[in-house]
Amino acid sequence: MASAVLGSPVLMVAARVMLASFFLIAGIFGVFNFSSVVQEVMAVHLPAPRLLALAIIATQLVGSLLLISNVGGLAWLGAMLLAGFTLVCIPLGHPFWQFDEPKRTADMQIALEHVAVAAGLLIAAIANVR
Repeated sequence: MASAVLGSPVLMVAARVMLASFFLIAGIFGVFNFSSVVQEVMAVHLPAPRLLALAIIATQLVGSLLLISNVGGLAWLGAMLLAGFTLVCIPLGHPFWQFDEPKRTADMQIALEHVAVAAGLLIAAIANVR
């Protein structure tokens, strides 16, 4: 019974859509609010903020669309792009070890959520190549 439900192609597509939805929505937001993304990059003092903002938006859109569509069997690549992006965001956007309380705990919670999302994306990548 479980294998019939969990092996459903419809369930796999639904799961990929749910997993990618945050990144897809963020990427679409970035397209229409580019200056906001540039400001976020500038806030963490990274070089070439406009170029990095473009890279962020492209990663979010391409990664999520590959994960959802599985075009060319490349859902695994989309998942890996998004997992890498999510993990890189921890030291750049949520360096909890640099903060005092209560920001330390709040950013550590966000970092742990990022780790959990990245793990889910890695599981999706693994499931796609099996």
